[in-house]
Amino acid sequence: MNTEKLNFDKSGGLLPVVAQDAETNIVLMQGWMNREALAKTMQSSKLTFFSRSKNRLWIKGESSGNFLLVKDILADCDNDCLLAKVEPAGPACHTGQDTCFGEDNTLAGRKAADKEDEHGGLAFLDELESILRSRQSADPSTSYTARLFASGPGRIAKKVGEEAVELILEAESGDRQRFVEEAADLLYHMDVLLIHRGMGWKDVVDELRVRHSGS
Repeated sequence: MNTEKLNFDKSGGLLPVVAQDAETNIVLMQGWMNREALAKTMQSSKLTFFSRSKNRLWIKGESSGNFLLVKDILADCDNDCLLAKVEPAGPACHTGQDTCFGEDNTLAGRKAADKEDEHGGLAFLDELESILRSRQSADPSTSYTARLFASGPGRIAKKVGEEAVELILEAESGDRQRFVEEAADLLYHMDVLLIHRGMGWKDVVDELRVRHSGS
């Protein structure tokens, strides 16, 4: 992760940080980081937030001992939100629950992880679609996805066509990684176009099921 690209200015010097169990993919909690908190986290490997109520750095677990040991930190596509993949040393919530989002979320998280394993990670397409839908209301000056939505269906469709051509060219080159990258670009732009038309992957899957049932 290139920390120089992070957009701390967008939210007044802070970035939202989502803590996720690196093993189960369960979302544990959400907090905020400034540059100092991020540097402290990377130096100590203990998730460190900036507490807005205390107006100081706050190491998660500094009182309880329930630290969140950081395995990886990822920035989103707009560099204005962070995902911390962590190993919890105890319950993440001050209530004693594993997650701040309740026991139901823990169960849902395990089911989602099982589903993702079962389908080879395809469940991520649902997650991606949710992220892209949220970008519809983002500032086009800071979000490529928002700029795509603002450009209209003609421009989006043109991008889908361009990505399809690039995928075809890579199919003949023999470079597996480049082929996968172009396939990902095509799926991303197709998803944007579907959303712009008021649809999603479910509509495509439903059509495939109709065709399959009639074959």
